Amino acid sequence: MKKMFLFSIIVSAAFSCGKKVSQENVITKEPQKVVVGGDADSHGCKASAGYTWSTLKKECIRIFEGTKLSHAEETGKAYTTAAYVIFEGNKAELFLDTQKESIILERKSEGDSWNKNDYQLIPWKGYVLKKAGKIIYTGE
Repeated sequence: MKKMFLFSIIVSAAFSCGKKVSQENVITKEPQKVVVGGDADSHGCKASAGYTWSTLKKECIRIFEGTKLSHAEETGKAYTTAAYVIFEGNKAELFLDTQKESIILERKSEGDSWNKNDYQLIPWKGYVLKKAGKIIYTGE
């Protein structure tokens, strides 16, 4: 028993005489602060809350509350993306996943299609969106 006690004192003394690390040389990194809801764009719209700037309405909107258009079905292809449209008078604002900015389409009168460049939104059995004459999205 005396040998065990003596051995533990020697081991304790050996470790207590070891080189101590100075706290002055230790560099600590400040944790990066993540602000919840701090993802506002240049217009103040918070993407984390589902808001996007609408050029047509001049305010932050949730595009998924607008009219949803799904990819036109082609055999052998499965799509998971969608386009959204909001309407204001004779104008329609088109939000595509392939475009950074929305596209403003205009129509001349009630019942006509909305057009801009090679995009055409036709009110037929809901809506049909064509690009260069090819149907790319449909929806109600």
